[in-house]
Amino acid sequence: MPIRAGSSGCGCGLPMLSAAERALGRWWQARRGRDQLLLMLALGAEAALGQAPFSLPMFSLLGFALTFAFFSAMQSPREAFWSGLAFGSGYFAVALHWIVQPFLVDVARHGWMAPFALVLMAVGLALFWGAAFGVARWAGRSAWVLVPLIALAELGRAYLFTGFPWAMPAYGLVDGLGGQAAAWIGPHGLNLLFLAIAVTLAMGLARPAVGVAGIIVASVALWPVPQAQDAPPDAPILRLVQPNAPQHLKWHPDHVWKHFGRAIEATRAGDERPDLIIWPETSVPVRLSDARNTLSVIASAARGVPVVLGMNRTSGRRIYNSAVVLDEKGVVAGVYDKHHLVPFGEYVPFGDMMARIGIHGLAARDGAGYSAGPGPQLLDLGAVGKALPLICYEVVFPQDVRGTSERPGLLMQITNDAWFGTFSGPYQHLQQARMRAIEMGLPLVRAANTGISAVIDARGRVIAQLGLNEAGYVDAALPGVRTQTIYARTGDFPLAAIMALLIALTLWRRRGKSD
Repeated sequence: MPIRAGSSGCGCGLPMLSAAERALGRWWQARRGRDQLLLMLALGAEAALGQAPFSLPMFSLLGFALTFAFFSAMQSPREAFWSGLAFGSGYFAVALHWIVQPFLVDVARHGWMAPFALVLMAVGLALFWGAAFGVARWAGRSAWVLVPLIALAELGRAYLFTGFPWAMPAYGLVDGLGGQAAAWIGPHGLNLLFLAIAVTLAMGLARPAVGVAGIIVASVALWPVPQAQDAPPDAPILRLVQPNAPQHLKWHPDHVWKHFGRAIEATRAGDERPDLIIWPETSVPVRLSDARNTLSVIASAARGVPVVLGMNRTSGRRIYNSAVVLDEKGVVAGVYDKHHLVPFGEYVPFGDMMARIGIHGLAARDGAGYSAGPGPQLLDLGAVGKALPLICYEVVFPQDVRGTSERPGLLMQITNDAWFGTFSGPYQHLQQARMRAIEMGLPLVRAANTGISAVIDARGRVIAQLGLNEAGYVDAALPGVRTQTIYARTGDFPLAAIMALLIALTLWRRRGKSD
């Protein structure tokens, strides 16, 4: 949809701006509406380069800064909305291009959906940013108003419609000192910090001293975190098993037991026994109710070591995606059922009705999909301590990681990242797991079917890992915990209240001016 550009050949419509800002505004307003949208789309794509595997946060800051610099030249809330929508669409199209991968596992059935899924996902999430741009322009011309509005939009994206906070701008800071602030302000506070730095860089076009200050702050925020320290001398040893089962062969009858055999070999390997062995999500090819012989084989291979297994279990007509603890005697000692399911993956909204016309979740092997468990809970892992289990997608949600009243000793993710392809998805999933460790001040261990399996310390640093598409295992000592973080105690509410207050003050000022 074309954007109407206001006339500004003499700088009209751009009052109270510096010469540099007026020049930038005239250049923007001289463009046709289509060209403006293409520019915003390209800047959004550049801003996505802060996400893994690119991990170029300075490019991301630059993309946001240039967009903010153009904001004051946007002539109406309508123009700002479409610009924000284009910027967000470019951002999410690049950051989430892995979303096509699940549809390519069975190309004949689902391949035609892949481009629609990417476009709908990118544009749908960009609506949050478009709304933020439109409201900000209605409130005035200052790009500073965008900072709390986009941060609030990201907070809404984390909660609304079951939430999908993947690829937040804050994740670009996970490798730097700025990322450590998540322990105090959480990921949404980091979004505020990230966006504030970008606005400061944009202001450097008119005020070089401010720009220099922005560059200094950005450099500190992106400065690499020092190398990890050694684990405590008495730390338990964990083994992460990675069978590397490609998704299109994972349940194939000619391959399923070969993948299971790899996991058994990794469990049995070595004379030095770990204190705990962890298998990935759905790595046991039979349901818990039918697994007596299978569990005996696993217990025999474990040789007296407890094992955490990813497998399905049933209760009546319901099927659950579960983490099962097999103790040193081979007895089931604990079960956790995944509670935050993937819409259209593990279940379909209005599933009973949709199942009648043959529409099921992509990851559901039968029936209308998985059922959700009761919520976050701890699993007792014996000598290793109590762990908060997170199955795949659940690590994306900071609010889920704070879901228990008792503080765990570690976070434990089991996942099947074979769904996410081999380029960006698995690396972004790891990036988000690292942020959860920082937020909670707890070590996080993740066993991934095709990788990347990793041990992460309480500052988000990867201590040990097994690379993508490798079969085998990795043994590593469990890193120590930190003092419970401020974010772990308070969560998102205080920051949400602050953002709401900032926005309310901005709107109040606008009302005062209009009166």
